[in-house]
Amino acid sequence: MKIVACIKQVPDSEAKVSASGGQVSWGEAPLVINPFDEYAVEGALQQKEATGGSVSALCIGPESARDALKHALAMGADEAILISDPALASLDTQGAARVLAAAIQKLGGVEMVVFGRQTLDDGSGVTGAQTARVLGWPLLSLAGSIQVQDGSARVERVIEEGRQTVSARLPVVVSVVQSIGEPRYPSFMGIRKASKAEIPVWSLGELGMQAPAQVVQRTEIMSPPVRETACEFISGESPAAIAEALAEKIMAEKIL
Repeated sequence: MKIVACIKQVPDSEAKVSASGGQVSWGEAPLVINPFDEYAVEGALQQKEATGGSVSALCIGPESARDALKHALAMGADEAILISDPALASLDTQGAARVLAAAIQKLGGVEMVVFGRQTLDDGSGVTGAQTARVLGWPLLSLAGSIQVQDGSARVERVIEEGRQTVSARLPVVVSVVQSIGEPRYPSFMGIRKASKAEIPVWSLGELGMQAPAQVVQRTEIMSPPVRETACEFISGESPAAIAEALAEKIMAEKIL
């Protein structure tokens, strides 16, 4: 079975993000593979091990996104493809879905596409569903486990109300949650293989398409307002005195 794991490169989760002049900055924090997408790679590799076939990692981004793809290769993906084009600098989720769908169709023979549930930067969690719609494939979302048998994929969805089992005929798009299993650590041999791997770069021209129209635009970006807080310690000779002083303070501040 030919499987595609769609990943994204994002700032490290420890990055201190700020906005200034309509631009988002994360300082000198490193860019890493989106943590939720590690679960997508893990889910894809599980299916490869269960049914055979191959796993291709697919990413839209600048040249620096090669590092995220190399992480997927080190985990065990068979190949990696970077989609990079200056026209993709300001891409919304709908545009990303169209580009990913075009790349999946260019690969050919894909039976399963796996996404993480969301990304750390935008966090919309809709690219998987939008990609499924462009492809015309069924979406199996929030999957905590995946089983493929007799040309169908069966997943157990992890939802607030409990668990829900659904299935669909291949090809399908699947979005996974952490219940799929802890992402495997890249092995030493995997890291060596990834460091030597050649990652092809596809432009929009090679996908036979123009830059998708930007449907959703950010009209304003700002940093959250800074809240100044102060802490006052109330002391006293006894617990009763402290309680009395606290009660007087509460009443004076009109908290109650």
